[in-house]
Amino acid sequence: MTLRYFIFLFGMLVCQKSLAQTPVAVQLDEVDIADRKLRDYSNAQNVQQLNDSIIQKNQPSLTSLLNFSTGIYFKENGLGMVSSPSFRGTTAQQTAVVWNGININSQLNGQTDFNTISTSDFNSISVRAGGGSSLYGTSAIGGSIHLNTTLNFRKLFSNRLNVNYGSYNTLTANYQVKYATEKMSFFGSVSRNSSDNNYDYLNSNRTNLNGQFYNSSYNVGFGYKINSRNTLKLYSQFFDGERHFSLINPTDSKTKYRDFNTRNLADLTTYLGNFTSNLKVGFLSEEYKYFGNIAQDNFTFGKVETLLAKYNLNYRINAATQVDFVADFTQNKGDGSDIATEKRSITGFALQFKQSVNEHFSYDWSLRKEVTNNYKSPLLYAVGTVYKPFKWYTLKANFSQNFRIPTFNDLYWQGAGNIDLQPEKAVQGEIGNVFQWQNFSITATVFYSKIKDMIRWLPQNGGVFRPTNTERVSIFGSEISMDYSKVVHKHHFDFHANYSYTDSENEKTGKQLTFVPFHKTTASLAYSYSRFAAFYQYLFNGEVFTQTDNNPKKIIENYTVSNFGISADLDQHSNYTLGFKVLNLWNENYESVENRPLPGRNYALNLTLNF
Repeated sequence: MTLRYFIFLFGMLVCQKSLAQTPVAVQLDEVDIADRKLRDYSNAQNVQQLNDSIIQKNQPSLTSLLNFSTGIYFKENGLGMVSSPSFRGTTAQQTAVVWNGININSQLNGQTDFNTISTSDFNSISVRAGGGSSLYGTSAIGGSIHLNTTLNFRKLFSNRLNVNYGSYNTLTANYQVKYATEKMSFFGSVSRNSSDNNYDYLNSNRTNLNGQFYNSSYNVGFGYKINSRNTLKLYSQFFDGERHFSLINPTDSKTKYRDFNTRNLADLTTYLGNFTSNLKVGFLSEEYKYFGNIAQDNFTFGKVETLLAKYNLNYRINAATQVDFVADFTQNKGDGSDIATEKRSITGFALQFKQSVNEHFSYDWSLRKEVTNNYKSPLLYAVGTVYKPFKWYTLKANFSQNFRIPTFNDLYWQGAGNIDLQPEKAVQGEIGNVFQWQNFSITATVFYSKIKDMIRWLPQNGGVFRPTNTERVSIFGSEISMDYSKVVHKHHFDFHANYSYTDSENEKTGKQLTFVPFHKTTASLAYSYSRFAAFYQYLFNGEVFTQTDNNPKKIIENYTVSNFGISADLDQHSNYTLGFKVLNLWNENYESVENRPLPGRNYALNLTLNF
């Protein structure tokens, strides 16, 4: 308890700024993004925008990028295998992934596998900490990850080819093209990732068996200014991947998993004086096939198709005040080998308001209500304030109610689904301060969450597992970060550090939730001079419990992992860049899931062409 109160008092003195050089979301105004809520209604929360240089250091998966850059903890079933996040002590299903303003978490299991997201396909990735269900709907309890295809309407033409080759016959390739005029804008990206993934386990005579994988992804954004009042934007993304799941025992049956996801979105914005009208229409699909034995053709499968429409009418009362009305409709149709064909329709209405009272004080609030025949939705709300009495000091606070709806698996799994489930509900609050002095800042956030009706699959009569609304969870935590940059005679130095403390407790048992570390620390140091650059990354994850009774003999030990990289421009215009990285520099023997060791020291060579 002493530690808890100490962290709380410390957090009251210093609060939130981005670890990645973006203190508030309003800076996103520099580019045209489809996710306007991220820009307009996130000032009272910590929005961390990950810049291009950070994305390049952590290719190719979203897991690698966020693991070394944020306080999010990842449970990874081996390199490239299924990856699940814990954001502020919540579960993987309580972290929303938002693509160009729409929630793309799986309708089947309620989460996103972060190893199926290729970071190089996006030119803007942001992390929004804390509740966001009043803006983004289900799952945005711990926080949300925002993947955006930004479009610029100015003369531009560029190409970039990035190729990585490393240990275990690992190949990563990405090609990006940008073309724009004052009238139209185009962004395209193609990625390919593959690996034999046959690394040796440290301190063992075993090798990672049946771990090979490959995936391809495509991402396109197109914008066209029809006239001075109307702008049309189109977005499409495709992902096709296959993974052979690593074996725990050499005698286990070899399995594999194939998934194919598509996302398509049309976005029309119309400007009418003080009114701005925005209509989004989208179609999403997700499909998987699981082969329990690759020697046979038998497989299980699941598929969901989603049709959505979202209308937003913004009225700017004056330069300091705006109000938004939102209406949306979503229809999901799912079927599979274990799910009968089912449809679910959700209609939602929201009202949002934002005002800057003066240069020192602003506030915003939002309300949202959903209507469906599958569950009873609570009234969702959020209130945030920003107070800046001095140039170097800012006070922020926000309070919200959030939720997560039952998934198709929860409701309709044959022989086990429970159509009487209620959504998980969470009440959350955070408060903090921001101090900034020229090139240096020290920041922190104190947060508290209370979750009820958590959905868990538990054994019932006859030993059959069924989902039920059971547990209540209380989460208390603090996030502290430092940011320093300095230029000395053309020598550039950048240092970032982040520490997270999370106490996520089952109220009934008083035990910490499984796979939620009390402590996590990340740090990075970057240096550049002329054509030369180098970086060092540090990650510490504290121990985690793997069983609900917090058995001290059933834990994942804490571990420390570091990466190091150097690069050099081969010409004065940075058209050709050659780089070399050492991952797991100190050859740490570690795992984030029991019996799923991750690789020891390994290497990668990188070539980037800009033309």
